Amino acid sequence: MKLTIGQAAPAISMVDSDGNNFTIPSGNKVVLYFYPKDNTPGCTAQACNLNENLDALKAKGFQVVGVSIDSNASHTKFKAKFNLQFPLLSDPEHQIAEAFGVWVEKSMYGKSYMGVARTTFIIDDKGIITDIIEKVDTKNHSSQIH
Repeated sequence: MKLTIGQAAPAISMVDSDGNNFTIPSGNKVVLYFYPKDNTPGCTAQACNLNENLDALKAKGFQVVGVSIDSNASHTKFKAKFNLQFPLLSDPEHQIAEAFGVWVEKSMYGKSYMGVARTTFIIDDKGIITDIIEKVDTKNHSSQIH
């Protein structure tokens, strides 16, 4: 199911990679970004760009949270390696990705497979989607968030 702007975001209640509870709706504005894999060039560029601009995003009232199908152990190493200052959610069974409509068929070198479509959802403090960014500029992603 494809989500749209103005729709309520699917509810989430889970523990993040730092051991803290994370929920949607959270009472905060959330930048919830889905990415394919820890420690890959595009995903690293995206995470580092968000991290470098985290203070500016926080000043606008945003909480940044990343989601991939990697394990919490992988997330912990990824965060430490790049000094990421925001939580990551582990979605190995891709339940969150499916709920947000970003678990999709992809293809590489003529082979089809299922994976995460790099997508960012901007969610307001009441849990309503206010923007969906599907064409993510990994190196300048924070400039796409308003």
